[in-house]
Amino acid sequence: MLPIKDSLKREMIDSLGLKTHLVLLGVPIFLLLTSWEGLLNISAPYNLVMVVCIYLFGYALSYYFHQCRLNRLWSHLQQVIHLNNTTFDLMNSANRYQDESKFLNALLSKAVNGVQAAEMGSIIRVIPDTDELYFESTIGIDIEKLRKINFNLSQSFEYRFSKGICDRVVLIDNMANINGHSTLTPEDQEALLTAPLSPIKSTLSSPIHIEGKLYGMLNLDSSKVNAFSHYDRNLAAVLTHEAANAIALYQKSHQIYQLANFDSLTELYNRQHFESAEKEWQINSTLGSYLVILDLDNLKTINDNAGHQAGDKALKSLASALKQQWHPKHLVARYGGDEFIALCYGPICEIEDDLNRIQQILAAQYSQEKTAGRQAIEVKFSFGIASYSRGWSRCFKIADDNMYQQKRKKQRVSLKE
Repeated sequence: MLPIKDSLKREMIDSLGLKTHLVLLGVPIFLLLTSWEGLLNISAPYNLVMVVCIYLFGYALSYYFHQCRLNRLWSHLQQVIHLNNTTFDLMNSANRYQDESKFLNALLSKAVNGVQAAEMGSIIRVIPDTDELYFESTIGIDIEKLRKINFNLSQSFEYRFSKGICDRVVLIDNMANINGHSTLTPEDQEALLTAPLSPIKSTLSSPIHIEGKLYGMLNLDSSKVNAFSHYDRNLAAVLTHEAANAIALYQKSHQIYQLANFDSLTELYNRQHFESAEKEWQINSTLGSYLVILDLDNLKTINDNAGHQAGDKALKSLASALKQQWHPKHLVARYGGDEFIALCYGPICEIEDDLNRIQQILAAQYSQEKTAGRQAIEVKFSFGIASYSRGWSRCFKIADDNMYQQKRKKQRVSLKE
């Protein structure tokens, strides 16, 4: 089955088929031929009347087809406007989605609803460098079954029917004729066939390109044979183009959000985000709220003795332990340098237990690295806790003083040893 190039690339949205042309040309000629002998046997005025009637019939037939075509074009235009509006809404709401998978779920839902014949669908990601395929999102299909399938780009419909170019919408109008030539294992073919809620008979597969690279494929599926029309292919082309723009905008927006709100080294919130979120922190009078400040004890020593890369590794180790124990239960951020900060709900005994567990996690990592013979970095920290209220400056000073008091106590013990 060879793919037909999208007519939108030829600046066409619709065209008359051969059958329509034959009807428009053939019916008047047929009427003239069948009535020709009768026309010869009647007087001239009646001949003229019959010819005019045949002409009017042909004109009425042409007008009927013309109006049907206009109605079809109007319906198509409404669908395109609907698709543009939905993708525009997605672009405007891109910042709402912290997870790209959730954004793709929303996009796929709008795609399936935007093409009338589509009952199911999926977005398949192409993993860079390996060309392996991964089902990112589905509607009406068991995604867990699909994710067990091991297949790559060369085994996809898009690759096979575009001869590896992956630059056009591929229409498969009878899946039974295709599955017999699949190179998938019998187990993977079985998973592919049983994953949909209804057996897939027709598919539209359209490539998604972002910044000149193949990002993935958008598949729209139906349980009917020959479900998709030539126009549905054009609609899928428009949809995929808009989807690519929406995904690219989402990725840019997400990158900007990450840079503005997260620390690039530790992937914790940064100081700016913490100070903004602190103003909206909800006080819990039952559990109490507490401000915790943490500071690495030996970052300068690590940097001087093992280099700044080792110091970065120490910061990331502490951040990872904090995320493992707290994030996102509490508001945790890298406040600057080797200082971390957190807003936590109490009781305070649980916070202190959590801090002890974090120190145990770091100590266990140090022991494992040392046992394995790798360069081991011992990460220790001091902390200070203050009961949190809306008096930010006062709470911060108390927690900071408590942290430095603990740090000085450790230094005195170290000097005695």
